[in-house]
Amino acid sequence: MLMPKRQKFRKVQRGHMRGKAHRGSTIAFGDIGLKVMEPGEITSRQIEAARVSITRKVKRGGKLWIRIFPDRPFTKKPAETRMGKGKGNPEGFVCRVKPGKILFELAGVEHVLARDALKNAAFKLPLKTKVVTIND
Repeated sequence: MLMPKRQKFRKVQRGHMRGKAHRGSTIAFGDIGLKVMEPGEITSRQIEAARVSITRKVKRGGKLWIRIFPDRPFTKKPAETRMGKGKGNPEGFVCRVKPGKILFELAGVEHVLARDALKNAAFKLPLKTKVVTIND
């Protein structure tokens, strides 16, 4: 699973998710990509599940680029704990994405197979996505 080697702070505040993605909103490496259509967070486990799904579908052919990286820690309080007593312990890492961000890119695979693989990966993700090609 993806995670940063080190970070400046153990816990981060949630903040706001406003606007659309400007950086990383066009296909830069491959021929076909998976674009996210709504704002949200994707965990490192979900990214890994999508990656495995794509590589299995294309049978380790072609080249896959992962354009996102989970760099924000998220916390959870233990089950059956009363309110208060501070913030919970870090549980894992998430990547915050804005609408328009390209998540995965594929190259060197037949167009129909690539589209199928990216659609399979979309089922593993919690957000609405769209398959886009380099011509779009």
